[in-house]
Amino acid sequence: MPRQVTSLFYDNLRLTDADKLRRLVRTGAYEGRTDGLARSKLQANVVIVPRRFAGDFHRFCVRNPQACPLVGVSRAGSPLLPALGDIDIRTDAPQYNIHRFGEVIRQRTDIIDLWQDDFAAFALGSALTVKAALVEKGVELRSIGRGKALPKFRTKIMTRGAGPFDGEMVVSMRPIRQGDVDKVRALTARFPLAHGSPIHVGEPSIIGIGDLMAPDWGDAVEIMDGDVPVFWASSLTAQHALARAELAT
Repeated sequence: MPRQVTSLFYDNLRLTDADKLRRLVRTGAYEGRTDGLARSKLQANVVIVPRRFAGDFHRFCVRNPQACPLVGVSRAGSPLLPALGDIDIRTDAPQYNIHRFGEVIRQRTDIIDLWQDDFAAFALGSALTVKAALVEKGVELRSIGRGKALPKFRTKIMTRGAGPFDGEMVVSMRPIRQGDVDKVRALTARFPLAHGSPIHVGEPSIIGIGDLMAPDWGDAVEIMDGDVPVFWASSLTAQHALARAELAT
């Protein structure tokens, strides 16, 4: 779908309820970003691994709940997540990254033909859920530009490993006005399944980040006068752990 058409479609979906949005995604009618959509619902990222690694990945999430807040787990072989609603994990995400030996080899809008009977799916709460709550409470969130992603950084904070899954925690960063920092801490603490409160505020080198203008993922955001860099644990920690594990699928 052309970027301009996708952007216009996104703008029209802001008031669409979650069920209709899910139907549009399931049929392939929408492939774009989901921040700001389905505002009353918890958004989630999805990780799918072969059953022989599912126990270790589950333990990795349990041991690192701020980075990998588990909100749903499928039964091995089932693409459904009934605890989270009418969800078919093969079709109900706008985009899927397909990994092999730790590398993204392609993207798909559904994985029906790739699904295997030994797959297990995990849903991890997403920080996209919190953005609307912050805006509604008057927190000034500077736009980073349409189509761009928040910067994310690999830190020197080590996760608690499980089996083949380990590595550094990944964090996302938002510039927050100095006067809003305490409000942001309090508000985000109310959303533990969306990464909760920040893990660090201020000087990035303390957590091993050398250059805010050179993120490991996403797009750089300049810190303006009066802003403070605020860092949250990111579900990309799970992707980083998966890449390090170099699973065949």
